[in-house]
Amino acid sequence: MHHGGHGMDGMNMDLPPFTLGRGLEFGGDPFFLVGCLLGLLLYGWAVLRLRRRGDAWPVSRVVAWALGVVSVALVMCTKLNDYGMAMFSVHMVQHMVISMLSPILLLLGAPVTLALRALPAAGRGRKGPRELLVALLHSRYMRIITHPAFTIPLFIASLYALYFSPLFDFLMESRAGHIGMMVHFLAVGLVFFWPIMGIDPGPHRPGYVMRMLELFAGMPFHAFFGIALMMASEPMVDTFLHPPASLGIEALSDQTAAGGIAWAFSEIPSVVVLIALVFQWYKSEKRQSQRTDRAADRDGDKDLAEYNAYLASLNARGQ
Repeated sequence: MHHGGHGMDGMNMDLPPFTLGRGLEFGGDPFFLVGCLLGLLLYGWAVLRLRRRGDAWPVSRVVAWALGVVSVALVMCTKLNDYGMAMFSVHMVQHMVISMLSPILLLLGAPVTLALRALPAAGRGRKGPRELLVALLHSRYMRIITHPAFTIPLFIASLYALYFSPLFDFLMESRAGHIGMMVHFLAVGLVFFWPIMGIDPGPHRPGYVMRMLELFAGMPFHAFFGIALMMASEPMVDTFLHPPASLGIEALSDQTAAGGIAWAFSEIPSVVVLIALVFQWYKSEKRQSQRTDRAADRDGDKDLAEYNAYLASLNARGQ
């Protein structure tokens, strides 16, 4: 059982006690490093393509996307990734950032909208990347995986089913398992928050009140998960049972810290998303009222004239 983990134990054995400075040193995972660089490059390419064409793309979206990618890099492409293999508290920071903060920032970057506008349309009758993306967005598969009946249980199961079952320990034994788990956290965050506050067109687009309800349906479970870890009187996860002596930490107190982190983090998305939602709501209301004003100006009260004619015709019919 030790084959996959052995090299990593060797690596963890000489980890000095955790400090933020040590945690943020560059190092960590090539998989995520390549992913982050690709994310920035492709997004940048798409924005330049739009600009060259003379189309605008809001700077705020570029900033949100860049911050989102940086937030992933901060927890996955630094020594935090090494510490996260040995310390529950650091692992929990990675998990929370990559599942609750990065997805919100990435979604505010509107990558799907950008892709739809930047990808060239294929010729008639042919299917290019753009056509495939549109087909995917309209597919039944997308409708299912972005539906709250799917995303909310998935979001909750990602916490409880993973940590309180042997699955977590199994995944933590190998580098691939660990990467897979982190990619899963990111993906779950993206499908959970997409219908709630993404700017991109998606198959499941509830009204603003429903979106807030969806957000608040997931968060208490998250808070409770943190509290359950804080209250536990013994270490719950085998992976973090025997932290390397060089770290100078004790498994139970580290787990309590992890619980506190999970609990505190359940508030962050609520606040960020609420601000984003209220802002989007306000903008859509404003657009709606501008549209009605414009229509009235343009039609020169044509509607009223039509209505009067309609009444007249009713009167004529009635006599």
